Amino acid sequence: MRKTCAFLLAAILSSSIAAQAVGNNEDGKKINKEKLEKADYMPEIHGTIRAKYEYQPTMGAGRFEVRNARVSLTGNVLPAVAYKAEIDLSDEGEIRMLDAYARLFPTESLTITAGQMRVPFTIDAHRSPHEQFFANRSFIAKQVGNVRDVGLTLGYELPTALPAKIEAGLYNGTGLTRQQEWRKVVNYSAKAQLFPAEGVNISLSAQGIKPANTWMRSYDIGAYYENGRFHIEGEYLYKQYSDNAFDDVHAVNTFINYDLPMRKVFQKVSFLARYDMMTDQSDGIATDPDSGHLITTDHKRHRLTGGLTFSLSKAFRTDLRLNYEKYFYSSGNIPKESEQDKVVLELMVRF
Repeated sequence: MRKTCAFLLAAILSSSIAAQAVGNNEDGKKINKEKLEKADYMPEIHGTIRAKYEYQPTMGAGRFEVRNARVSLTGNVLPAVAYKAEIDLSDEGEIRMLDAYARLFPTESLTITAGQMRVPFTIDAHRSPHEQFFANRSFIAKQVGNVRDVGLTLGYELPTALPAKIEAGLYNGTGLTRQQEWRKVVNYSAKAQLFPAEGVNISLSAQGIKPANTWMRSYDIGAYYENGRFHIEGEYLYKQYSDNAFDDVHAVNTFINYDLPMRKVFQKVSFLARYDMMTDQSDGIATDPDSGHLITTDHKRHRLTGGLTFSLSKAFRTDLRLNYEKYFYSSGNIPKESEQDKVVLELMVRF
């Protein structure tokens, strides 16, 4: 641990003396340095609104919901220093601070990010709401691999013939609201992305989380292929609990998307199909008061999802999503109220 912390400290110090002044934005994309200086580092404002209606036939009930009302502020204070602050004004009715970080670009290949962020892990969990293919996230993105935390992340693009990017970091492990707690251990997460051909991405991830007394170590492998109108993706996640505190967890997410261009009203219509599943999972915190063992917080289930997405506009990304989700539970497993067969109609606007 001391060697790891020393390495991270050395990386930060090296950035302060780096001679290069690389122009980047908070996503690491190259920008015109002269344009940046003339713009006086004016921040950019972005937002995402997702309003939806869900109907569950087994309950005979429905609900309207503002799933997200995100607003973000991004910009640069120097060509090699960027920032991002993002808040969700309605995350299922609650206000949440999501991203709040500063990012340094000491060289064209190296990034250093400090603050509150989504940790580098999995493919699907890293997608922002406007980048999602379906109205509701996969089990990997929502229940099994969804982690946002406060810490330090390093990113490096390898100078190799095969394009590759590595991200790794250390984090509190106490979530977003308990940042003042002192920790004797830190969580870790790492992700490697390979780009062997145009439109192909292969991702390998590893993560260690200790929310209470039990370490949860997860490993993820995924890939996607994009070619013209098609997007095909598959991902598998495996989670272990220390001291055999809970059974190993397996999760899968696979889907296909086909875009059909349109000429009138809609820019395109997308046809989607997804299969995802997860076995019984514990959050690593909830325990049985009698035995002290971890208890199941998410039951084993399979799901089939079919959908249509109507994309309306070029100036703003505007999608109308219609999904149907079919759940399959093992005998005796009790589904959560919102994890049952449903029809979802969602309007998403990105500005």
